[in-house]
Amino acid sequence: MATMVTFHAHPDDECISCGGVMRAAADAGHRVVLVVATRGEHGEIVPGVLDDGETLAERRVKETHDAAEVLGVARVEFLGYVDSGMVDTDTNGAAGSFWSADVEEAAERLAAILREEDAEVLTVYDRIGGYGHPDHIQVHRVGRRAGELAGTPRVYEATSNRDDFRRMARMARDAGEEMPDLDPEAFGSAEAELTTRVDVTPWLGAKRGAMRAHRSQIPEDSFFLALPDDRFALAFGTEWFIRVGGDPAQREDTLFPA
Repeated sequence: MATMVTFHAHPDDECISCGGVMRAAADAGHRVVLVVATRGEHGEIVPGVLDDGETLAERRVKETHDAAEVLGVARVEFLGYVDSGMVDTDTNGAAGSFWSADVEEAAERLAAILREEDAEVLTVYDRIGGYGHPDHIQVHRVGRRAGELAGTPRVYEATSNRDDFRRMARMARDAGEEMPDLDPEAFGSAEAELTTRVDVTPWLGAKRGAMRAHRSQIPEDSFFLALPDDRFALAFGTEWFIRVGGDPAQREDTLFPA
């Protein structure tokens, strides 16, 4: 069996973009390691969730471990950087922020884990970090470099199918349903670039359960959890990737090809 390291910017990112492949890998007997760059210190807080005296970072670390248990993760590591906040905010350049980190130094921190685990698979993000968040773009830069330093055989960029998102947005508008406020032109990757399409519908229960574990960020009435089952499956039942060095003309359906 192989080891997969899945690298993310903040707590809760893992279940949204890779929750299905994580649980599927664990169920197949692979070792799954979750690495998170920051503790999500600057996320918005769902009212009434934090205990007296509890910081958001403390809560999000706990939520990450709870979600990891749902997803079958064997090991959770935090790289120790600080959440950089949304684009063009003062926190982007703050001391210790992930966005301001030296890419080579950060990549070596991740590469050390890849070597220790003898990882065969690494997931990072696409070149725009999915939707342009500074920390997500940094996951792409740091993750790609770490894979090079460690010699990881298969590196996959987690992304979204931009063309599929446009189709779903049109369907939602026609049905009078809410969709996330995202610019389709600055979101995900074009379908022609995608090398890997993984059907994760058998693991949607775990994916949704992991989302629920992140109560400080994803309330029950959020877009993610309020969707009926059929719409949730349509939105989250496929996870898309770009394999580094892969060929979109030879599309894969797994991160663990024989």
